[in-house]
Amino acid sequence: MQFVKLLRYLKVRPINQVNSGLFSSATDDWGTPQALFDDINAEFGFTLDACASAHNFKVDNYFTKEDNALVQDWPGIVWMNPPYGRTIGKWMEKAYKESQSGSIVVCLVPARTDTAWWHDYAVKGEIRFLRGRLKFEQPGFVKNNSAPFPSAIVIFRGDTK
Repeated sequence: MQFVKLLRYLKVRPINQVNSGLFSSATDDWGTPQALFDDINAEFGFTLDACASAHNFKVDNYFTKEDNALVQDWPGIVWMNPPYGRTIGKWMEKAYKESQSGSIVVCLVPARTDTAWWHDYAVKGEIRFLRGRLKFEQPGFVKNNSAPFPSAIVIFRGDTK
C-alpha cells in the first residue's frame, strides 16, 4: 500500500495504466518510427535493413528472422533495429564486426548504458542519444504511449576502433 501512495506522490502511473506490452517479452519486434527512419536515411542512404519483417521493413533489401541475419554478410550501408531481448548483444557484436569489414551500420537501440553489450560494443561507435521516448510501430501497440526506456543511435563505421 505504501508503494502505491509513493507512486501517486511521484505522479507515476502503475504498469496496468500504461501499455503493458512494453514491459512484456511477448515480442521483441519493435518497428522503427517512420519519421525517425526517414531523417536518418536522408543522412545515410541505407542499402540494407538487417532486422526486419514483412510488415516493418524500411529498406527494400532486408533480412527477416527466417534469413538469420547473424550468419549473413551485411554489405553497404545498413540499418539495424535489432530485437531488444536477450540476444541484443549478439546483434551489436555482429554490427560492429560488419563495420570492421567495411560496412557502415547504424543501430537503433535502447540506451542501456549499464549492460555488458553497451560497454563491449556500443561505446566503440558514434553514439547519438535521442531526446524523449520513441513511439514504436507495432501491430496492437497503443501509439499514444511512449517506450519506457530511452533510445540511442549507435553508428559503426569502418574506421571505428
